Amino acid sequence: MLSEPEREARDDGLQVRWAAPSRVGAAMSSREGGVSLPPFDRFNLGDHVGDDPAAVAANRAAFEARLAARAAWLRQVHGASVVDAARHLGGPPPQADGSWTATPGVACAVLVADCLPVLLADRHGRAVGAAHAGWRGLAAGVLEATVDAVARAAGGRPADVVAWLGPCIGRAHFEVGPDVLAAFGGSGVHFTPAPRPDGLMRWRADLPGLATQRLRRLGVVDIAGGAWCTVGEPSRFYSFRRDGVTGRAAAAVWLRD
Repeated sequence: MLSEPEREARDDGLQVRWAAPSRVGAAMSSREGGVSLPPFDRFNLGDHVGDDPAAVAANRAAFEARLAARAAWLRQVHGASVVDAARHLGGPPPQADGSWTATPGVACAVLVADCLPVLLADRHGRAVGAAHAGWRGLAAGVLEATVDAVARAAGGRPADVVAWLGPCIGRAHFEVGPDVLAAFGGSGVHFTPAPRPDGLMRWRADLPGLATQRLRRLGVVDIAGGAWCTVGEPSRFYSFRRDGVTGRAAAAVWLRD
C-alpha cells in the first residue's frame, strides 16, 4: 500500500539531446519525483526489486503519461535477444534485452541501475529501438542485434541509425576482472589496469566507450550522451553496485503519432 497517497508520481528526468528527427520521442527517468519509499525512493520503475507493487504501478503510469505512449517492458537477462515491442503490450514481459518498433505510440523501454541504456532511431523517423547494454549484453551482441532490427524495420542501413547513450556506471567505479577483459578481446583503450594491493589484477572498464566502439563498427556515426555516472550521483541515479537494494530508472524511445 502507498503510505502517502497524496504524493504525486512525477519525474523530469534527463533531457535526451541527439540527432533523431522530431517524430521520435525519447525520455530517460531519474530517481526524482515518484512515490516509492526508501530504499527505492522515489521514481522506481522496476517491478522485480522488492518495491511496493502499488508504488511501481503509480510510477509507471506517470512515466507513460509523460511519454504519451504505452511502454513495452522487458524481462532483462543480460543477453542479446531483441523483440518487436508492439507485439508485447499488455502481456507478460518477454525475456529480452532489446526491442524495436515501427508502430507509433509504442515505447521501447529498458530498465537500468548501472548498465548502459542505448536508444536508437532511424534518422528518417521510420523505426526506433532500445537496448539494455551491460558488459554481458555488449559482449553477447545486443547492440548489433538491436541496430540491425531498427535498420531492417526502417528499410535502411545501420548507417541510417542514430544513437543516444544514457547514464551508467562510470569508468572510475567499474572495476572488473579478467573475465570481462577477455570477453572484449583481452586488451584495448577502454580498459585501464587497476592492480589491487593483494596482488589480484583488476581493470577499470569504460562502458560507454565500449558501446561507442561497437556502434561505430556497425557504421553508426551520430552518437550522443554517455556522460553521466550512476554511482557518482546518488541523489539523481539508482546504482546497484553502490547500494545493492535499489530501484530502477527507465530509458524509452517511441514514434509520435
